[in-house]
Amino acid sequence: MSASIPRPEYPKPQFRRSSWQNLNGSWAFEIDNGRSGLARGLAKEDASLSGSITVPFCPQSKLSGLAHTDFIYGVWYQKTVQLSAPQLSGIVRLHIGAADYYTTVYVNGQKAGSHKGGYTSFFFDIQSLAKEGDNVITINVEDDERDPMIPCGKQSREYYSHDCDYTRTTGIWQTVWLEFIPITHIESFRLIPQPDQSLVTITAQLAGPDTLTVSACWQDKEVGSVSVNARGGALTLTLPLSEKHLWELGKGGLYDLKLTYGDDTVYSYFGLRSVELGTKAFRLNGKVVFQRTVLDQGFYPDGIYTAPSDQELKNDILRSMAMGFNGARLHQKVFEERFLYHADQLGYLVWGEFPSWGLDHTQPQAVYSILPQWLEEIGRDFNHPSIIGWCPFNETWDQHDQRQYDPLLSTVYYATKAADPTRPCIDTSGNFHVATDIFDLHDYEQDVETFRSKFPPQGGFTDNHKDRQTYGGQPVFMSEYGGIGYSLNGGAWSYGSACKSQDEYIARFKGLTEALMDDPDMIGLCYTQLTDVEQEQNGVYTYDRVPKVDPAVFHQILSRPAAIERAGRNSQ
Repeated sequence: MSASIPRPEYPKPQFRRSSWQNLNGSWAFEIDNGRSGLARGLAKEDASLSGSITVPFCPQSKLSGLAHTDFIYGVWYQKTVQLSAPQLSGIVRLHIGAADYYTTVYVNGQKAGSHKGGYTSFFFDIQSLAKEGDNVITINVEDDERDPMIPCGKQSREYYSHDCDYTRTTGIWQTVWLEFIPITHIESFRLIPQPDQSLVTITAQLAGPDTLTVSACWQDKEVGSVSVNARGGALTLTLPLSEKHLWELGKGGLYDLKLTYGDDTVYSYFGLRSVELGTKAFRLNGKVVFQRTVLDQGFYPDGIYTAPSDQELKNDILRSMAMGFNGARLHQKVFEERFLYHADQLGYLVWGEFPSWGLDHTQPQAVYSILPQWLEEIGRDFNHPSIIGWCPFNETWDQHDQRQYDPLLSTVYYATKAADPTRPCIDTSGNFHVATDIFDLHDYEQDVETFRSKFPPQGGFTDNHKDRQTYGGQPVFMSEYGGIGYSLNGGAWSYGSACKSQDEYIARFKGLTEALMDDPDMIGLCYTQLTDVEQEQNGVYTYDRVPKVDPAVFHQILSRPAAIERAGRNSQ
C-alpha cells in the first residue's frame, strides 16, 4: 500500500485477506446542512461536488484539510475507483470502518445500502452495481448531535467544547476499503479459548459448500490443525493445541491462526486466556489481578476521533503502561480495531464501552438507538483477548426531570450476556445500576483523607448514590476517580480544585490511588484520565502527549501490590 495514503495499514488485523484496496486519501466532498443533496442530484454518477477532503479524517479535524468545527448535519463524498475483470469475478465488498451517523452508499448512481450508527464497522457487497473500469462511489452521511435518539458520546451538543465534552465528528472517521472475496468464503468466526483444556472452540459462518481447514501456530511452529467438510452456514469445531502458552498481562502472547475454505484464506490470531469474577476478585487465567486502568477518551489534537497514524494508537498504550497502568476503559467511544490489535499484542486490559451520552435513556424507544449498534460492537470485537468486560451505558443521570428507564438498561444488559457469556458486563458505569455483574463507582473527591474515609483499609466502601441503587454483593470497582487538575499551560477545566505544583499533584495522585489499592473490597481502579482533551486538563499527559510528571513516579505508586493481590483470593 502506498505510503502517500493516510492510515494505509490493514483495518481488521483479526480477519485479514490478501486481496484488498485501501480507498483512503483524497475524495470529492460537500457539506449538505440542508440535507438537499439527494434532491439536487449529488448521488448521480456524473455529479460534481464542490470541495475535497482527506479520508478517513472527519471534516472537523485539521487532518481532513477542512477544520470546519461548526455543526454539520449532512456530508457527501465521491471517489472514482477502477476495477478489473478478475476483481469483479467474485464478491466486491465495500467496507467503512465507521461513519457518524446515518450512512447511505451509492455505486454508479445506484443505491448499495444504508447503515445507522456512528461507531461500528459495516459493509455492502457491490459487485452487482460495479463494472469493469471506472466506478463512482458516492457516500452520504447525516448526523445531528442534538437529536436525543442519537448517541454521540463526548461530542459537544453546544457550539463550543465545554467541561468534558469536545469537538464533534461528522461523517467518515475510519478507513474505507474494498475487499475481493471468492463466492465460497468464510463470512465470520467466533473464538472461545479454553486454556485449562489447551484448546480453542471456533464457530464459523460459511458461504457455500467446501472443506474448512483451521491451523494454529506458535512462533511459526504449527501446534494444531483440523479440517471439517461443510455445506455452508454455521459450523462449530474444536482445535486442540499441542503447546500451551497463556496470554499474559503486560506481555501478551498470541497464536497465529489460518482458516482456509475453498479458495478463501483468512489470517487471524488469538490469545489463550480466561476471565472470571470471584466475590472480591478479578482473575485472569485463574490468577488474581488488580485492574490498574486509566480512562482513555481516544481524542487526538489534529484528528479528533481518528489517530494520525497506527503508531500513535500503539503509542497511547505504551504511554499508559509507562505510567504503571495495566489497562483502560475505552471511554464513550468504540475504538478502532487496530487499537485493540495493539492491546492484544501488549497484554493490555480494556473495557469495551458504548458512547451512550447524548441518548435519552429515559425513553423506552432508546433501545432501538443503542441495542443494534451495541450488538454490532460485541460481534466485531468478541475475539480480542484484551477485552475483559463490556459497559453499554455511562452515568445515566436524570434528564428532563425524568429518571432512567430501568427496563432499557436491564434489556441491554441481558442482551449483552446472551451475546457474550464469557465476559462480565456493567450495565451503567457509576450510576444508576439495575442489573450488573460488577458494582462500579465513580468518586471525584479530591481531599485524600476524606477519600480514605470512604474506602478504608479495613474494607467497605461508600456509595454516593445509595438512594438510587442497591449493592447486591457484586465485586466492587472504582471505575472513575481522580480527575486531578494540573495544567502545564495555565487554568483549565477539571474536577475540583486544581493543583498548583507538581509536588501537590503527585501527592494527591498517590494518596487517592493508595486508598483504593489498600481497600480489600476493591478489585480495580480507573484513573481519569490518560491525556488532557481540549479544555479538560486532568490527564497524566497533555493533549499533545507530553508527560506531566516523570512516568516512573506514577509507575512506582501503581506497582506495589494491592490488598486483593496480597490476600491472593484465588479461592473466592
